[in-house]
Amino acid sequence: MADGATLGSEVELETSRLLLRPWRVAEAVVQRELWTERDPRVPLHRRIDAAGHPTVAELEDSIRTNQLWSTGLLAVERKASGDVIGYCGLVDSGRGSEGEPELAFELLRRVWCRGYATEASLAVLDWARSSGHERLWATVWDWNTASRRVLAKVGFTETERKEVDAVHGTTLFTTRRL
Repeated sequence: MADGATLGSEVELETSRLLLRPWRVAEAVVQRELWTERDPRVPLHRRIDAAGHPTVAELEDSIRTNQLWSTGLLAVERKASGDVIGYCGLVDSGRGSEGEPELAFELLRRVWCRGYATEASLAVLDWARSSGHERLWATVWDWNTASRRVLAKVGFTETERKEVDAVHGTTLFTTRRL
């Protein structure tokens, strides 16, 4: 399970293989790699644009100024090797009910299919439960079968709510009681 502080303070969660913690400025290169690896079906505002933004320097600034990357979305570090492989955490994207944050995760392609997303998500669920949340939700593209599988493994169920986008696919809404 996970050891961690409460929401709103500097959080550090630990599992048998992973450490989830705030981002360090030097790790902006990992964030940039995540941006470059995104599926072409992901909307343009979540991919590197034609001018090369966000740059590593812009991502470094977002970490320095405690934007989303360095607060709710924790860096996922493998304890054995010390390398950061992605993020997992809770965000308030404004699309869910009041007081019900969204679980979000993304890992580098080279570490897919090793159970890291499931392990990190379970740690975040424990953290959310101990912080007093009663329910979480998550969104996922209908074509993202790997993330849908992770969400099912950690107990999320798909709801009737969907957002259809003719270009990018359908966003499915899932939820889980804690």
